[in-house]
Amino acid sequence: MNELELETIEKAKILVEALPYIRKFYGKTFVIKYGGAAQKESHLKNSFAQDIVLLNFIGIKTIVVHGGGPKITELMRKLGKEPHFIHGHRVTDKETMEIVEMVLGGIINKEIVQLINSHGGKAIGLTGKDGNLLKAKKRFMKVNEEDTDIGFVGEIEEVTTELLENLQKDSFIPIIAPIGFDKQGNSYNINADTVASSIAVSIRAEKLILLTDVKGIADEKGEHIPTLKIDEALKLIEENIISGGMIPKVYACLNALTGGVKKTHIIDGRIPHSLLLEIFTKKGIGTEIIL
Repeated sequence: MNELELETIEKAKILVEALPYIRKFYGKTFVIKYGGAAQKESHLKNSFAQDIVLLNFIGIKTIVVHGGGPKITELMRKLGKEPHFIHGHRVTDKETMEIVEMVLGGIINKEIVQLINSHGGKAIGLTGKDGNLLKAKKRFMKVNEEDTDIGFVGEIEEVTTELLENLQKDSFIPIIAPIGFDKQGNSYNINADTVASSIAVSIRAEKLILLTDVKGIADEKGEHIPTLKIDEALKLIEENIISGGMIPKVYACLNALTGGVKKTHIIDGRIPHSLLLEIFTKKGIGTEIIL
């Protein structure tokens, strides 16, 4: 066989390897948190959009929740407003919340929608205000054992899934900005991992997948862990092996798993087509977290 024939056979083997997974997940819903480098670098944006479109064409429904912290900070500084953080959480006054809505619900959300649609998808942009999707309340930060007001930062009280279910029936791909609202009509900025997890539970998703800028979770020696049980992950947090921004991701997975989601994944979004590699290959490219 020549080189071209061998390459063709290798491609066929990849498709055959994917077949059992395609059969298993047909008609199921995956909720995907989209952020990090995959949301910033052009070639990764395109590979992500292609992955989402392909998943939907083969019968796997997707819901995308996105973040956008760096762009919020960038626009704030352009407008002469310096960001302020407490323990990694953005202090969000009224003016900052208006910028958050402008960036998340406008600029970023519509860019993702357009990108997926340009690859043949059928995406539609939403915030938590649409269809009463994300009902929220103010979240207080614990600082030195005391509740600290950090402004219009929220936590979810209820997810209303009717709009998402209707959109899925018509083969739309919901792209959701993590903005909620309360009974008084106040808007709240909510952690995107938390939003993705809560939606996954409410929509009875098969999988929750969180894209990051690392190769999943590592052990005390720095070696990648392909599969991790929740109790093992919590122990790694106690031992400070899992720290920083990975902690809310682990808790988002815990919330999803205890709420009925079958499996959760933390994967490296810096790798092109990371979604397909994690879902349709035996080895995967991230860390799957299970009960």
